[in-house]
Amino acid sequence: MPISSHLREGSGFLPRFNHESSFYPWFVLVNIMVGTFMAVLDSTIVNVGITKIMNSFGTSVDKVEWIMTAYMLAMAVMLPASGWIADHFGYKRSYFTGMFLFTLGSLLCGMAWNETVLIGFRVIQGLGAGLLMPVGLAILTRTFPAEKRGMVLGLWGIASAASVSFGPVIGGYLIDNLSWHAIFLVNIPVGIMGLAATIIIQKEYKTEHTRSFDFAGAASMTVFLTFLLLALACGNSSWNTDGWHSQFIITCFVIAAIAFVLFLYIDLTVENPIIELKIFKDFNFSMGNIVFFIFSFGMFGSTFLLPLYLQSSLGYTALQAGMFFLPVGIIQAFLSPVTGIMSDRINPKIPAFIGLAVLGIGLILQMFLSLDSSNLQIMLPMLLRGVGMGMIFSPLSAVSLSRIPPQKLAQASGLFNILRQVGGSFGVAVMGAILSHQAVIHSANYIQAINRNSPAFQSSLSTIRSTVEHGSGKNRGDASAISQMEIFQNASSQAFVQAICDDFLIAGSATLVCLFPLLMLRYTKRPRAPGQGAGAQSQIHD
Repeated sequence: MPISSHLREGSGFLPRFNHESSFYPWFVLVNIMVGTFMAVLDSTIVNVGITKIMNSFGTSVDKVEWIMTAYMLAMAVMLPASGWIADHFGYKRSYFTGMFLFTLGSLLCGMAWNETVLIGFRVIQGLGAGLLMPVGLAILTRTFPAEKRGMVLGLWGIASAASVSFGPVIGGYLIDNLSWHAIFLVNIPVGIMGLAATIIIQKEYKTEHTRSFDFAGAASMTVFLTFLLLALACGNSSWNTDGWHSQFIITCFVIAAIAFVLFLYIDLTVENPIIELKIFKDFNFSMGNIVFFIFSFGMFGSTFLLPLYLQSSLGYTALQAGMFFLPVGIIQAFLSPVTGIMSDRINPKIPAFIGLAVLGIGLILQMFLSLDSSNLQIMLPMLLRGVGMGMIFSPLSAVSLSRIPPQKLAQASGLFNILRQVGGSFGVAVMGAILSHQAVIHSANYIQAINRNSPAFQSSLSTIRSTVEHGSGKNRGDASAISQMEIFQNASSQAFVQAICDDFLIAGSATLVCLFPLLMLRYTKRPRAPGQGAGAQSQIHD
């Protein structure tokens, strides 16, 4: 049936959709899936562009990591406020605003003239994404009947999983054939179509009674997260010569501590807190959030390392680097609904345990990467990553939410998303700081260990010098200087790869540590209402 048969006359330039049509909910689903794909895409597509952005602006890893951190942090800050915004201003209007902010942020990012401006524009993007995803889920929940929500949320999850697979591939193609600006500008036509579709298709919904907004709690939480991440990310920055003892770092930690205490006081005393901390009294929910936070810390913290390694150390193109991520989302999209069904029939701790163990082993294997690693050595850990991620979200969500009252499930699910984004932001900041610190240490150790009088050094020097002399026609003195520089540059490259491997070891170890709080979770199987099975809940987090 053609789309035109579902449209009717409306005021203005755009027609209105026939909301009484039986196809109306499915058009809404497609509309929401497009927004979800865009929002998640921009948390993955940038990874393969980091090297080109660094070269373009002449900046370092400790600065460029904020391109990812700012996006995730802005999403985390917006998530708890999204429910109030939608209730107060309307769900259609809030979703439109989120897509508008995301599209505007994409346009501005594509026009950025330095890394600082790009980071600022990424905040606008992140705020839009933080509004798009939770409001979109709420719209789907209200649009579809309870008996169809599990299937619908499963279909919605495909958009999220697809962005994991195709984000780095699309980004790599655009960067290799155009420029890094294109990974942001590609969102513009899609965003414009999404805005028009939102106006035409969706009908407005607004709650009759809205609660007051906790502005003080939101502000204190934002200050706490921002200054804590700023301190963690800048501790080993090249400009911060005093390191962790510098006045700037200490000041950031003090401000973060004060803001955190203030946030706790406000949250526990106001009538309608932005985050209801009392929900953490549930043991399973608290332990589940600890697992999600640590898992996200290691998983997202290490995600930007692989493209950096492939492009900077092995000389891969952006597209070639992105292709390594293609199987991850495909495997995850296949296993997530399967483990969701399994979690309804067996103890969900079993598949979650297997998933965390497989993911941890995959990350540990990446600590053995080198300048001579084969494609198989690189791809095997990525396949394990896809298997692990596909087995974690559904069962972990099921057991963590198993004791939460039905009226608090929506807020509990939202808190999972917040902790995941915050954990990812912390991971990127900390991993970036460790990478910069370890690269300096390993480089100093490698160069110091080089014995210029050793037979091995003299043999390598002679071989390289001979190649330079015959290949470029340099005299013996210049060729000798170039040869020594080549040897020391190789040592620096080895040091950089070793620093990346240190990060992978930390990420893998953190993931395996999650097994202990997972085992502490208490599981008692109980019947669930239609649409509230493990598969339905878990898709919210995929």
